[in-house]
Parts: sequence; structure tokens; C-alpha cells
Amino acid sequence: MLGLQSCLSTTLRKHPGLSFFSKFMACTPTLDVSPPVHRWMDTALQRDAFKKTIPILAAKVSASKTGSLLKSDIMKKSLMNLPKVRSVLRDPHDDLGRLVLLNVSEDAALSPEVCNFLQEQSATLVVHNLELTYDYWTADEILHSILPEELCKGSPSGFAITGHLAHMNLNKEYLPYKHIIGQIVLDKNPMIKTVVNKLDSIDTKYRFFKMELLAGEPNYVVEHHESNCRFTFDFTHVYWNSRLHTEHDRLVQLFQPTDVIADVFAGVGPFAIPAAKKGCAVLANDLNPESARYLSQNIVDNKVTSLVRASCEDGRDFIKKVIGRARDHPFPAYTGPKLSKMQEKERRKLQLAESRPIAALGLVDLSTVENQSPRHTISHFVMNLPDSAIDFLDAFRGILSESEWDFGNYANMPMIHCHCFTRELHPDRAEADIIQRVENKLGHKLETEVTLHMVRSVAPNKDMYCISFRLPRDVAFAQ
Repeated sequence: MLGLQSCLSTTLRKHPGLSFFSKFMACTPTLDVSPPVHRWMDTALQRDAFKKTIPILAAKVSASKTGSLLKSDIMKKSLMNLPKVRSVLRDPHDDLGRLVLLNVSEDAALSPEVCNFLQEQSATLVVHNLELTYDYWTADEILHSILPEELCKGSPSGFAITGHLAHMNLNKEYLPYKHIIGQIVLDKNPMIKTVVNKLDSIDTKYRFFKMELLAGEPNYVVEHHESNCRFTFDFTHVYWNSRLHTEHDRLVQLFQPTDVIADVFAGVGPFAIPAAKKGCAVLANDLNPESARYLSQNIVDNKVTSLVRASCEDGRDFIKKVIGRARDHPFPAYTGPKLSKMQEKERRKLQLAESRPIAALGLVDLSTVENQSPRHTISHFVMNLPDSAIDFLDAFRGILSESEWDFGNYANMPMIHCHCFTRELHPDRAEADIIQRVENKLGHKLETEVTLHMVRSVAPNKDMYCISFRLPRDVAFAQ
């Protein structure tokens, strides 16, 4: 046990010019709470090796005095403030006593002001051994204590989460440590059950990444939630990128509930199903049979079977046929958003009372939509296959020229939203590159309603964009 007078004497001896009530705060050494370094641990994780005992000072007070210490401005900088460490403990030798942990080690001096305040509170200083274990440190801190020093700066603690699965994209220099990295990620994220690493090889036909298991269960069928929708799929057989959530939402926000959407490379439905939840009618297609199968399941699970029709065929064939499919089998007219029971009850009351407009409650006036005709005109094409979507644009040539029906329904040509990559990093050059490639494939200039949206950087010299443009009428009616 350390006396407060001893604490004061030590401080004043080190700083003889200080008065007892000086505002001085001693520059105390920062507690070293970093994990032990074990750079030999490169293949198998040994959690028991991560233990550290740090002797610190604690102020022993009666339970009734703890509040005074914790609320005091004088003590603010001296109190223990470490994550996951309780600052007040029960005194193991006195049921009525408490230990208020301080952020200084046993040989560090507290300021005279702090010592004086502790003396006023009848506190005594004791040494408390702070025990830290593997569970205390973050994944990044553990990795920094294991990896070679030259690899610590870019330690791969980042990952994307899809359902219960974490998928990493490790650079080659980290591959010798891949399993221990996977185990640490698994340990530090309780919601994750499976950790995988994407391999360089990509399925050339269906464009999904091959991957290897690093840690956890070999369970690759995930349930992922996005935009108030539930998606189920086998991550090893379909393409999914959780980092595109913002882009999914951005495009869906462009659609009106009355629109008909043609999703050429729909995957498991990240555009199609949120659009249908909004009220849109969607013709969704994917060449990958597994994507089409899970797309169909997700349509059912999200209760949009009347609004989304799934197909499994080549994107070029889908583009050429989808205009006729919408014409021959139109979707029911949009009848407004699905109301909650409370909203439906209020709507009925308003209809009976006719004393307040429906808009007063933020509800849709069904009289404005109930007389709409069935929907058979496509408003938007979504082409989310950035590696090769531009190559499919020539399929739009003549999509209306051979159809035998009233083209007046296409007074406005549909909008095309085509994702693509470019290696031109300057925005002006990227725009020129993408527009030129699109025009070359269409065989026609883009003149109006052209926008370019930068989605994300996928590599140091490769960016993903979405170009949106209205299909030129001369292309749609081309021979």
C-alpha cells in the first residue's frame, strides 16, 4: 500500500518549485497495453500466449466515495479509460471498499492536485495488477504482434461481410499467414461463422470468384439482408458484392413505382427485388443457372412473385426478346404501395368521412392510379456486368423494328444503365473512353440524357462506372 504523503513527496522532490495546490499535471508514462509480440506464430494461433500483466495504481475508497472520484474534474485525466476495462472494481479484501483504477503505473507520480484530492476523500493508493488476455485486443493489434514488421503497415484486417460469411482478398505476401489471419478474424467477430479468401481465378462464364476456406464452418449458403430485402444464395456459385449496396440503392431510387424494369444480368436480385418492393414490375434474367435458381427463391421469400419474372438465358437473347414479352404478357397496373393495417384503417375512415384529403396522412390517393392500364412498356434496362456489359449493347439494334404493335407506347425510349470498367483515372478521360466504347457498340452517337456515375475504385488503376443514357430511337428501329 502506498501512502499519499509519499506520492506528494516524490512529486515535489522531482519538481521543487511547485506549490501543493499547483495546477501542474505530471507527464506520466503512457501505459503499454499493446499485446506481446510473437512473430514466430505464423501458422497456428496460440491464444494462451497473449497474456499481459500491467501493475497500475488504484485509489482504494469506500463505496460511497466512488461517485466523487468519477465525477471530479480534477481526477478526469488520471482515471483509467481503457476499452473493455472496468474503471471501478470491488476490493477483494473489503466488501464495502472499491478500487478506482488510475491510468498510471506503480512507479509513476500523480500531480499534487490529484494527490491532495485523494487525501481529502480518505483514499489510499494500492497496486492493482491489470490482467489482459487475447480477448482484449483487436484483430489488427493481434496481427501486428504476429506478422513480420514489414507486413504490419497494410495488415489485412479488413473484409466484406455477406450474411455469416467474411470474404477477404489477401495479397500474395500475406498468403503464408492466411489461416491464422482467418482464425483471428473469426475470433474477433462473433457474428461471422465462415472466413474465405477470394482466389485469383474467376469463372469465365458466370463471373463468380472461386475461393478457399480460411477458418470456420464450410457453409457457403448465406442469408444476406439489404434494402429491407432478404437474399439467400450460395456464395461459391453466384456473384455478390456487398460493397455495391449504395449503387443498388442509387439506381432503384431512379425508378418510379409504375415503371417496368428489364434487368439483363440480374444475379440473385439486388436490383430487381428492391425495385419490386417499391412497386416496379421487373423482368429479371441471369445466364448462371444457380443465380437464376436463387433469384426465383428470393422472389418468393420477399413476396414479390406478382411483380418479378425470372429467366435464365444469354443476355443478348434476353435483350432481343424482352420487349415482346412485356407486350404479350403485361404486368398488372400499379395500385399504390402496400399499406400497413393501421394505414388501411385510416384510409377507410377518410373515405367514409371525406373530411380530410388522403395526402394529409402521407397516403397515396388510389383514385389517381386505379384507372391505369396494364404495364407493357419497358422504362429501364439495367446491365450490371461491368466486365463486359458494353459488348452487349449492339443487341439493342432493331429491338423495336420487327414488332407488330403500336410503337406509340415507346414515345419515350427506355433508359439504359450500363456498368463498366475503365483504366482512365481522370474523370474527363474516363468519360470520353466510356462514351466512345458505348457509341462504337451501338453504332450511334449519344446526344441527350447521358450521365456518368463513378461507382468505386476496384484497383489502383481501374475504376467502375455506370453510364446512363436514353436508347437512341435510330438504334431501336435500326434494320
